Amino acid sequence: MLGPRQVDQAALFYEFSIEGHIPADHMLRAIDRFIDLSAVRGEMASFYSHTGRPSIDPELMIRMLLVGYCFGIRSERRLCDEVHLNLAYRWFCRLGLDGRVPDHSTFSKNRHGRFRESDLFRRVFEMVVSRCMEEGFVGGEGFAVDGSLIKADANRQSGIEGANWSAPEKANRAVKEYVAALDDAAFGSATAVTPKFISPADPAARWTAANGGAAFFAYTANYMIDLDHAIIVDVEATTAIRQGEVTAAKRMIERTREEFGLYPARLAADSGYGSAEMLGWLVHEQGIEPHIPVFDKSARTDGTFSRRDFTWDRPNDIYRCPAGKVLTTSGTIVNDNQLLYRASKYDCEVCELKARCCPKEPARKVPRSIHEGARDMARDIAKTEAYVTSRRQRKKIEMLFAHLKRILKLDRLRLRGPNGARDEFHLAATAQNLRKLAKLIPMPAPKPA
Repeated sequence: MLGPRQVDQAALFYEFSIEGHIPADHMLRAIDRFIDLSAVRGEMASFYSHTGRPSIDPELMIRMLLVGYCFGIRSERRLCDEVHLNLAYRWFCRLGLDGRVPDHSTFSKNRHGRFRESDLFRRVFEMVVSRCMEEGFVGGEGFAVDGSLIKADANRQSGIEGANWSAPEKANRAVKEYVAALDDAAFGSATAVTPKFISPADPAARWTAANGGAAFFAYTANYMIDLDHAIIVDVEATTAIRQGEVTAAKRMIERTREEFGLYPARLAADSGYGSAEMLGWLVHEQGIEPHIPVFDKSARTDGTFSRRDFTWDRPNDIYRCPAGKVLTTSGTIVNDNQLLYRASKYDCEVCELKARCCPKEPARKVPRSIHEGARDMARDIAKTEAYVTSRRQRKKIEMLFAHLKRILKLDRLRLRGPNGARDEFHLAATAQNLRKLAKLIPMPAPKPA
């Protein structure tokens, strides 16, 4: 039987509770258990004036931004519309039915002002990491580091071969941030190589073709995770070159030690972090086992003996060649922190193996890094079962980057400049940790009526 026509009848009173209309298994219900922003107002109080119109609650803006990053809502205009219409978003943001959603321009004004001055996004990220530690999901025994390229908000067709920053006071915000970061080891001073192209809109973005396809302007999102549950314990934005990523790894290791008291026993990473200097820093200065492939270019391809064919005699500080002759060093450091071990010219001239050792030189020379002990340690670790386990666990960080780009839609930045990249990476990492907590600790079963 056809039912009666639905007619809009205005009522004088309604009994309506948002709480009752949010599904028990909604993600925001699970995430809300781990968000405590009660301290935000107190920390931000000094950044607001004591006179004038009442401000927008900073906790409301942070909650709205977390909704946007958790659900891949990249536009703040659209975020405001979604929060206005979606009951679950209103509930999470503590707005109720009649709460007013702030204008999208409020986010920009606060981001470029008091939020960056107070480093609020970093503080919120650390709050969530602390909660992960309280729940027992950060063991601190094994860490992994890696970086992933994120496209910048810069048109690859508009790059120029040079730029004049002689009047930075007339430049836009991204240019001013670039000039301010020229001495930063993670940005301007990461390498002395001049970039091929510079974007006038965002000069700190690096022109790169590291992904193997067409070149584009990009930043690098650097993560350090705990290997047990893939919790992101630190995040850093750098320019899109390997030297910047190595600098970020050092910063993150030192910062997690200072902020959270985490002392990892081992670090897993790819061969890009396997330079002699990095391995030496990990082993000798930090006491961390490097579960990292050694970056080694000593192997020869012309058929002559490589360095591995020479035997290192550590007690006597000498090398022995395949013919049993001795190579010694003067102890002078040359060529990028290396020692040269030289054979005697008289030994090499009469040696039967000279054609396979040094056919074009009067005597053989073998370079050895001053950090070769750390490299040898990394090579020994690579033969263990623990190394195989670390290599398998390291894939978790690759999955986080895939989640960042595919689910959170952060395959291209919306903000410009080093600070814009830093803000986006911190908010995205916070959202990923919250989603991870919601997955690891399911919602309790509803009590029967």
